[in-house]
Amino acid sequence: MSTTLEPTTTGYAEVNGLRLYHETYGEGPPLVLLHGGMLTIDLNFATLIPALARTHTVIGVELQGHGRTADNGRPITYPALAADVVGLLDHLGLARATVVGHSMGGAVALELAVNYPDRVSAVVPMSASVRPEGMHPDLLDPSTFETSPIMPTAQDFADMQEAYRRLSPHPEQFDDLMMRLGGIDADFAGWSDEQLDQISCPVLIVQGDRDFTLVSHAALMLDLIRGSQLAVLPGTTHMQVTRRVSVLVPLLTEFLAGVSA
Repeated sequence: MSTTLEPTTTGYAEVNGLRLYHETYGEGPPLVLLHGGMLTIDLNFATLIPALARTHTVIGVELQGHGRTADNGRPITYPALAADVVGLLDHLGLARATVVGHSMGGAVALELAVNYPDRVSAVVPMSASVRPEGMHPDLLDPSTFETSPIMPTAQDFADMQEAYRRLSPHPEQFDDLMMRLGGIDADFAGWSDEQLDQISCPVLIVQGDRDFTLVSHAALMLDLIRGSQLAVLPGTTHMQVTRRVSVLVPLLTEFLAGVSA
């Protein structure tokens, strides 16, 4: 899978002991894309970038251990990944940006909104949760991994592995990274009601109706984050959320236009 749009720039930023890979597309207000676990800019956002780059400077980031960014062995946590994004904004000379994140990237977007409110213009957490209990029960039951309709397909896993081996500075570490990522949610306590109530930027919550996050939990997020909006994409699994271009692009376009205004 590849975008039909070539990046304007590519490069690395020395951030918190990482060489953080990033690439940019288009022109306009800055919009940062944060991928999900075991994914890359291209795997997660190839179909969205051309549309978003019509109105924004889109900055794709490959987080610690993903894509072209090597894993430096530091614990992979949402606060650490959020600090890396802030370091990248500093590197690029950006005071603030809108952040769109999927899955792991969605949780990082929320972490930014909670703890770095002066650095985000708006956030779009996709397929993310604010509490461990928001996750679908099938994710906690290994016996359902091969049969659950919410799980990534065999082709999804093959695409992840191919991209990792093609792009990673350490292609032999795919299985190690998958094991390490298993701990990011095991240690995740979420954010308090008070923290979520203090989010001051516009928030668009997006998820599929067959996602890793329960729809009932997304409704709770809507209640806890004042002024937020919720879009539930019909007939959509976790891996399909960012691929539902015909539904997602109009939603994002309208939301981002409001942010710019």
